[in-house]
Amino acid sequence: MYSNQKAGRISGLLFLFVFISGVVIFQFLQGPVLFSDNFLNATSENSNQIIISVLLSTLSGVASIIIATILLPIFKRHSFNLAFLYLAFCILNFIAIMLDNVSVVSMLELSQEYVKNADGNSNSLELMGTVFYEKHRWTHYMFLLISCFPVFVLYYAFYLYKLVPRIISVVGILSVILMFIEVLFSIFGHSVSMNMLLPMGLIQLILPLWLIYKGLNSSLLEQPAN
Repeated sequence: MYSNQKAGRISGLLFLFVFISGVVIFQFLQGPVLFSDNFLNATSENSNQIIISVLLSTLSGVASIIIATILLPIFKRHSFNLAFLYLAFCILNFIAIMLDNVSVVSMLELSQEYVKNADGNSNSLELMGTVFYEKHRWTHYMFLLISCFPVFVLYYAFYLYKLVPRIISVVGILSVILMFIEVLFSIFGHSVSMNMLLPMGLIQLILPLWLIYKGLNSSLLEQPAN
């Protein structure tokens, strides 16, 4: 059985993979294409990178479930309910990722059909494109909203059990609250500021780096559960 410190470092590597995947997917593979003004042509022209982004996001969702599985016995030592709540939210987040992926693939299929029929019924396909665009917008924001729940539980557990420095836990909790507020307002078309997502990006990079370097606070993990 691997040590708790090793579990922390493995989790850190997986967290880093999830973070890098998110940056690559939304900043380079999907974002500039699916949310561009001419998204139908752009999606078709960049079909390979859209497919790669779908596969990468699926792997990212699987990695999150693996992290929850690794941390399950550690969290369960302190709180059975909190441990399985984190796992449940990670599974829910994976479902949201897959729904978002289905929406992305639908946009890709429509864009390819649009390019093939550029001289035919392009007007109706453009109308369908608008509908698919709005559908993807909803699934994307719902995925972002749902992703806040496992992250909040994670940092809350870290804070309660002092498994990482509390400054990381506190910043993580505040960051996910800011992200939740921004995403929720964006769903209703009243974005506050995209800068509210920056603290989340920063702490989601700091946490895995800390875990890779230090692991979890093993001295506390050796204490008997209350």
